[in-house]
Amino acid sequence: MLRSSVVFLTCFHPLDKEHYMAKPTKNSSAAPRINIGISDKDRAAITGELSKLLADSYTLYLMTHNFHWNVTGPLFNTLHNMFMAQYTEEWNALDSIAERIRALGHYAPGTYREYAKLSSIAEPDSVPDALEMVRMLVKGNEAVAKTARAAFDKADAANDQPTADLLTQRLDVHEKNAWMLRSLLQ
Repeated sequence: MLRSSVVFLTCFHPLDKEHYMAKPTKNSSAAPRINIGISDKDRAAITGELSKLLADSYTLYLMTHNFHWNVTGPLFNTLHNMFMAQYTEEWNALDSIAERIRALGHYAPGTYREYAKLSSIAEPDSVPDALEMVRMLVKGNEAVAKTARAAFDKADAANDQPTADLLTQRLDVHEKNAWMLRSLLQ
């Protein structure tokens, strides 16, 4: 016994958008307003400080990586490895800072021009000797710590625990890095 099946296909004219386009609902294209218990004013102030932290962190990352590539002298192996550990950690932290800025509803800076305006860290004009690299990285880590501390005050005042936690972690890393680098100079 042979069975036949008949399938009915409904075809719509390509210009008949009503049948195949999603219909927008009221305000469907507008994202809901951020309502996380932190005012717009406080979120703007916090992200302003986090943007400075991102710029300082990126500048320090780049300087550390540059010094890793270019260090020479009797401390080469020690510094080469230390710088690699530090720039790797710094690189991984950049995403957390930028994502926190986004979570607070603002765009993260991401260009060299923006970082140059926001960063408090001076870049070297040439490749310094090994001990000057260490001195510059001490200052760079201390600068990032100061920037994180300023941001912490704003986050704490706004009761923004996730940002405060992120900043506490960054303070711990940069203060420890500064101490370890400073110890090489004593």
